Parts: sequence; C-alpha cells; structure tokens
Amino acid sequence: MKSLLSSILLVSIFACGQTTVKQESRKNSDQPSNDWKKFDQSSYSVKYPSTWELDISGQNGTSFALFSPLESNKDKFQENVNLLVQDLEGQNVDLDRYTEISEAGIKTMITNSALIESKRIKNGNDEYHKIIYSGDQGIFHLQFEQYYWVINEKAFVLTFTSEKAKFADYKTIGEEILNSFILKK
Repeated sequence: MKSLLSSILLVSIFACGQTTVKQESRKNSDQPSNDWKKFDQSSYSVKYPSTWELDISGQNGTSFALFSPLESNKDKFQENVNLLVQDLEGQNVDLDRYTEISEAGIKTMITNSALIESKRIKNGNDEYHKIIYSGDQGIFHLQFEQYYWVINEKAFVLTFTSEKAKFADYKTIGEEILNSFILKK
C-alpha cells in the first residue's frame, strides 16, 4: 500500500519541476479555448486546448501529461493535467478504500497540506471521487484537483495542478480538461 500511495502523490506533484524554457509568452486565462485537440486512446480520451503541450513520454509513470504555456519568461511553473493508471490486481481496493488511502497520504506526505474538498460524484452510471487540496512542494505553493476512478482492479487518477495563487485563474480551463476525460469501459 505504501508504494500505491507514493505513486499517487508523486504523480500529483509530477510537474513541479517541469519548467521548460519557452520563447512563447502567452497569458493563459480563465476563458476556455475554442480550438481544442483530442487525445484518444483505447481505454480513454481527453480534450485539451491546442495551446497546451501534450507529453506522452510516460515520465514518472504517467499515461499522459498536458502542460499550459508559460505566461512569461519569469513564469517558473506550468499548470498541468496528468493521468496515472495503477494496477490494483489482488489488492482488494475499491473506490472508498482508494480515497481513504489517498486522503491519508496527502496529510502525511504533502508539506503544509490542507484538504479543501472531498466528495463522490455520480454522473449517470459513472462514479468517481473528487478531491481538492493544497500543499507545498519545494518553492511552489500548489493546489491540486484530482478525480479517482477504480474500475476492473485499476485506479485512474486524473490530476490538475496549479500554483495556489493562480488556481482561480486556471480553474475553468483545468476543470474543462478534467471533465472532458472519458473512460471507455
């Protein structure tokens, strides 16, 4: 269970060090983009703004990561969305237990963590758990929004990460990406 918890939290903060220097200096706003791309895989799909960068390298065990454009040359953090798929075979972990493990890990492994929201979402036949929390990672004060699904002994952890001070600015676009995610069952 410790490795399960560590994986969840490591991917949550995955992009903390992702600050590739770009010449592009485009201010991202709370306004959803009209020009979106779709990343379509056999078990899921997600839509994202064409201005965001898609990374499918698998770094840190992610299935994909999406990075916002840097706002300026002084911007040190790219807001991002990433997906981690974990094999839970034989561990007898359902969505309730997965959520419990995750919440406990946030409290113990994230510096200055604060759980802001934790609730179950039912949308038709689909059910997932939504958690919003904040915490520090190195020099960054971050806020996270995660969606958890546990299906067929696999956990799908979809995470939106933003600097805490910019969370309100990126919330609409981040949630639009999160809500575009579709699991193909």
